[in-house]
Amino acid sequence: MRVTTLGVLFVLAALPAFGQADNPDQPLPVAINHTHPMIFHGVRPDGTVESTNWSGYAVTGSSFTSAKGSWIVPSVNCSATPNSYSAFWVGIDGYSSDSVEQTGTISWCDGSSAQYYAWYEFYPNPSYEITSVPVSPGNVISASVTFNGGSSFTTTITNETTGHSYSKTATVRGAARSSAEWIAEAPCCTSSGGILPLSDFGTAYFGKDYTDISGTNDATDSSTSGAISAFGSDVQEIIMIDSSGNDKAVPSSLTSDGTSFDVVWKREN
Repeated sequence: MRVTTLGVLFVLAALPAFGQADNPDQPLPVAINHTHPMIFHGVRPDGTVESTNWSGYAVTGSSFTSAKGSWIVPSVNCSATPNSYSAFWVGIDGYSSDSVEQTGTISWCDGSSAQYYAWYEFYPNPSYEITSVPVSPGNVISASVTFNGGSSFTTTITNETTGHSYSKTATVRGAARSSAEWIAEAPCCTSSGGILPLSDFGTAYFGKDYTDISGTNDATDSSTSGAISAFGSDVQEIIMIDSSGNDKAVPSSLTSDGTSFDVVWKREN
């Protein structure tokens, strides 16, 4: 186990991980216990949502059955932000509900050394590293979350640059299936349970216009299937802020085809 100088705790959640007995992967070897549902802060006059841990886009609706995303693994500047963390993912739920079914990549700074992992999570259970899908800065990632019926979900992540891929199926009882998301996140948790410092990732690029992967970023719910923009007034743009209301990570507008955006890092805390 690596130990950082942040004074953060690396502990597993009290709940057991789904499928832990036959899970070949490992809990993330960092201070990240898990990513987290969105922590809502407020709404700006232009309708943009403020959050203390998420930046990117969500779409809201009902009975979501799939979310697909793609992004380029960003490089983190560990000289500027040592001992810091950033996660990039696609998922279902978490915008206004208590579970999140998600998979993505983590770019973090172990002191001044940059580290990169693929992971999945069925929150409130902890995050797990996917050891069979190594990632590096500049790799193109595609990922999806699919509802299988009943209470079953499958996450799939593929490193399109290397060809490595991994899927995980789990039961998530009571999942609301009320949103889909494409997010850059400051993960959890400090020793007091707070949000970890956000790594300087520069700019993170999401979606077809940057990755050349068709069908991303898109989602399907009970009434709509298509790119982010297809959800019209149910598209939620999310800006990450600090406790004083300063911007930490800011998404661009959607590209003209409604599939893509970038997120620009602004500050660590």
